[in-house]
Amino acid sequence: MLTGILLLSLFSFFNDHAVRAASEQMVGIDANLGLDRGAAAAGDPFWLESIKHRGSSAYNPDPTYQVFRNVKDFGAKGDGVTDDTAAINLAISYGDRCGGGAKACNSSTITPALVYFPKGVYLVSAPVIAYYYTQLIGDARSPPTLLASDNFEGMAVIDADPYIPGGDGAQWYGNTNNFFRSVRNFVIDVRRVPPERPQGTGIHWQVAQATSLINIVFEMSIVPGTAHQGIWMENGSGGFIGDLVFNGGKYGMWVGNQQFTVRNVTINNADTAILNHWNWGWTFQGVTINNCKIGFDLLQGVGAVAIVDAVVRDTPTFIRSAAAADATLAGSLVLNNIHIKNVPTVVADGNGTSILSGGARGVIKSWGQGNVYSGTSPAGEFTQGSIAAARKPSMLLDSAGRVFGKTHPQYEEHSVHQFVSVKDYGARGDGATDDTAAIQSFLRRFGGRRILFFDAGTYIVTSTVTIPAGTRMVGEAWSVIAGKGKAFADQENPQVVVKVGEKYSCGVVEITDMIFSTVGPAPGAIVVEWNVREPYGQQGAAGMWDSHIRLGGASGTELELANCPPRAPDTEPCMAAFLALHLTHGSTAYLEGTWVWLADHDLDGDGVSQISIYSGRGILSESEGPVWMVGTACEPDSLCAKL
Repeated sequence: MLTGILLLSLFSFFNDHAVRAASEQMVGIDANLGLDRGAAAAGDPFWLESIKHRGSSAYNPDPTYQVFRNVKDFGAKGDGVTDDTAAINLAISYGDRCGGGAKACNSSTITPALVYFPKGVYLVSAPVIAYYYTQLIGDARSPPTLLASDNFEGMAVIDADPYIPGGDGAQWYGNTNNFFRSVRNFVIDVRRVPPERPQGTGIHWQVAQATSLINIVFEMSIVPGTAHQGIWMENGSGGFIGDLVFNGGKYGMWVGNQQFTVRNVTINNADTAILNHWNWGWTFQGVTINNCKIGFDLLQGVGAVAIVDAVVRDTPTFIRSAAAADATLAGSLVLNNIHIKNVPTVVADGNGTSILSGGARGVIKSWGQGNVYSGTSPAGEFTQGSIAAARKPSMLLDSAGRVFGKTHPQYEEHSVHQFVSVKDYGARGDGATDDTAAIQSFLRRFGGRRILFFDAGTYIVTSTVTIPAGTRMVGEAWSVIAGKGKAFADQENPQVVVKVGEKYSCGVVEITDMIFSTVGPAPGAIVVEWNVREPYGQQGAAGMWDSHIRLGGASGTELELANCPPRAPDTEPCMAAFLALHLTHGSTAYLEGTWVWLADHDLDGDGVSQISIYSGRGILSESEGPVWMVGTACEPDSLCAKL
């Protein structure tokens, strides 16, 4: 039924403690040899600032192309006085990158960049332009501030898709193809901008899949009538947002997009916490709203919204909603586990008439507005009231009874000496060398002993590599591991490219900022087989964050327009995989911000030309749980997306 769309995209399967205990006895729980505790001293910078950077772009024709950039190496001062706008934008754009509007670069996988901001206050008077395939990352130990000057001019402090002046609404990138972006660890302060000016906007985030905003605080004016806003998003096709705080402003978030998952967001003292002006389906998990006039403004009535595990305090109206249409999804709304304090009206219509009253204290267990579908009947029954709550097994919930969530690990408490680079141990990542033996040796030697750093690059493997239980691994601007060759050529005998844990193994596994792929044709490739199980009592200990499975459409995959034009009669050269992701029996997984994509167009070349490539299966889960899929998407495989 309709209410089944609430929560997240997650699988909830039961598993008793006996099975879990047996698997742990068979393999043993990895102790991680001290990695659970960081060794960074109080004055140490974030490890990302200190580690040696040898990342490369394997298919960029310029062998000197620089992936990692520290903004201070490009002249930024971070002293709160010097205007750092030009220096920051130089750090981002350096190296003939994909952007600029006039170049008509729609997308590119050969110009990735990780742009790092040490702690400090960076004064800006115009937008910081986030180019395609860019990670903007601040010091996670002491997040830097991006401070908008009092004469700031432009769309937002960070702009992910600039409008072209005089371009009749044209922009640098197509909003539904604006992939591979991340912004992390910042304070964005627009309080110097006069409160009546809408230029006081934190982030213009018009993006699509494989994008994330993480660990950001937005500081805005609290003057009555302020025009400031934290996030402005007019359209796109996202995406994941999590661990954000908004203070003040007319709007914390003014957003519209096909779909997004928002987790762990707090909004304080805004006129309207969140305005969602259109969508196909958004999920808000773990939202806290304090002292706002309106919590959610949903007056446009387009699409469907699920709000789960919210806390709302001292807010006259939690939700202002358009009248639901009884024949469509328009105006559909699901509330689940909403705690209120001093909220007179929980849901009101556009005229302010109460639909669901509140009070001094209370809990809305499960309430819905829209069509409810039951069983196999295609006919929906319109409702506007209490509905049967979705079944949530306890293994999916935290100690407070909320759906569990786990922040993207960044290891900010760890010393650089607790990391080791794969390029120090023979791997090349050049998109040509067979790195199988070097990577497997590296994983066996250091898995569970150090945090494994995969410098930016494309690492070719020609047989299965196994990531042992106990491993924590970090990529750089989405480092790629790609399966290639005859081992993955037989769809009658499919083989795994990357195996995460041996069957029934148990231990911590954390994978961040990686891409898993193939070089085609690879009709027999199971790209990722996930076997590992989290240790008992450690929810989300086996997981993957901001990591993706991308099949074809990128330089080096040999599954691009030249080989695989639309509807080519010979499909054999264009087989990308047998199965993208297999969650096996006995495994558990926490997947956040993960995109499993069989490319339907080239990301290089003109960035829009359609291609025809094939993968039999997307995500196959045989896990008995728990499995969390938060902001996770899969498209468009031949036989199935998720099972």
